[in-house]
Parts: sequence; structure tokens; C-alpha cells
Amino acid sequence: MRHVIALDVGGTGMKAALVGAGGELLHRARRATGRERGPDAVVDGILDFAAELRAYGTEHLGAPAAAAGVAVPGIVDEDLGVASYSANLGWRDVPLRELLADRLGGVPVALGHDVRTGGLAEGRIGAGQGTDRFLFVALGTGIAGAIGIAGRVEAGAHGFAGEIGHVVVRPDGAACPCGQRGCLERYASAAAVSEAWASVTGNPEADAADCAKAVEAEDPRAREVWQHAVDALADGLVTALTLLDPRILIIGGGLAEAGETLFTPLREAVRSRVTFQKLPTIVPAALGDTAGCLGAGLLAWDLLDTTNGSEATR
Repeated sequence: MRHVIALDVGGTGMKAALVGAGGELLHRARRATGRERGPDAVVDGILDFAAELRAYGTEHLGAPAAAAGVAVPGIVDEDLGVASYSANLGWRDVPLRELLADRLGGVPVALGHDVRTGGLAEGRIGAGQGTDRFLFVALGTGIAGAIGIAGRVEAGAHGFAGEIGHVVVRPDGAACPCGQRGCLERYASAAAVSEAWASVTGNPEADAADCAKAVEAEDPRAREVWQHAVDALADGLVTALTLLDPRILIIGGGLAEAGETLFTPLREAVRSRVTFQKLPTIVPAALGDTAGCLGAGLLAWDLLDTTNGSEATR
């Protein structure tokens, strides 16, 4: 059966799949990233994992994978196929596309940014399916976004498009590791909510999920922390809506797991801030932790379509 390899590389773990032409997951696997052993070991682990997936496809599906797609965190040069920088994984300027192509017998390899790749899947086959313009925002340890236009995701001129977490929403506010002050992710990420709730409760183990449960239990301290985050998030999102005018706004990541505890006040906060802008539909992401793998599979199939189309016109 014709299939591609899809790899979603995270800070602590890797998710992988063999994906059929219809987007079906034919085989799934996970393993640790092994970042504690250093950046070279992480790269070796990715290459070994991909080779194992290729061997599995050959044995169980009757043929090796036709292509591969890989989603990685940090700064990614998708055109050159280089993982330029990742603070979590400790690498710089890794020619990952070339290394993978060599390890996989010369098949085409697509390299993508993890959030943009997950956003591609959400926009094309997930919560935004059938929508021509969408904005996907992932609320995790940080905040990042993916700008969807007609079935593809815009990377920007330098691969930095969608970094909504570094939109300044509180001028002269909390310092951000990026060098600015008052960035959105310092107030509305899951990490920021966890930090704020831990401070209020005096419990260093308390996190954003605990805060959400306390909100549901009508704890006034939790409500204050939560609303502070929702207000900051709404401010950042309205800036994005003003610039991008998406038809649908898809919210994913750990904080979105709070469901309507997040979405009910967020929709109201965004609605109250909109003046001339068109209010988009605000929905939760649909694909969960499979989004990255599915998106990597889409990148691989898109690459095959492009390659085959180029060959057909020669």
C-alpha cells in the first residue's frame, strides 16, 4: 500500500505514523527524543526512528514509504530543509531534510515547523476543514500560530510567520526570553497560567489544569487568574484578527483542554473588543495530539504531488 512517513518531533518525545493517501493512519509509534544525551543524539534518534518506520512499511505494507514529512520545533527554514535553531533540543543549522533523505534511500523529504504543521492538519482536515482562511493558535508552554490560506500555511519570508505569542499585549510588562516585555505568552500560555496559579495558591505543583478546575468550582482567586489570562489572549487575538481577517479561529494546545471554561469567556472577550472587524467563528482544535503527525503526512503527500506534477510537465 502506498504511504508516507510522518514524524512529529517534540521537546521530550517523538510521535510517528505511516500515513495513507487518504490521510489514514496505517501505523503509529512513539519514542523519547533523548535530548538529555545532546543534540547530536537527538538527530541520530530521528534518523534511526525514520529508518525503522521505513522498514516496517516495507515488511507490513508491501513497499517502502514514497516520501517523508517531519515537523520540528524552533526556527525552521522549510525551503532549505534546515532546522535552524531549537532551544529545547539544543541544535543549530541541522540539514535535517538532507540527512533524512540519505537515510531513507533518497525519497523526497518535507520539513516543517511543528505548530504550522499541526495547523495545516487542523485547517485542512480538522476543525477548519473546508475553510479558505483560518488562524490556528496553540496555547502550550508558549503560544504560536499558523496562518492558513487556501489549504496551505504561510511561513513568511523568513519562516517566522505566526509567532503570535510575541505580540506585545502589555507594554512594559513582564520580561520575555525573546528580549521584549509584555509578550502574549507571558500572560496567556498554559505555562503562564500555571505560574500565576502556583503563586496564588502557594503550591509549586499547581498548574493550569488545576486552575481551570478551581474556576469551575467558582473559586474567586482562580477566576481572577483565569480572566487575566483570557483578557490578554483576547487582546492578542484581536490584533491578529485585525491583520489577517480569518474566517475561523482554531484554538488548540493544553489550555484549550479546559473546553468551555476557556471558550465561553474567550468568545465574549473577543466579541467585546471587536469594532469594525468581522468576528470569526472561534472553535477548539479537533485532532488533538495527532495533528502534528497528520500535518507531517500532508506535507509529504503535497511534496509528492508537486514532484509528480513537475515531472509531468518536463
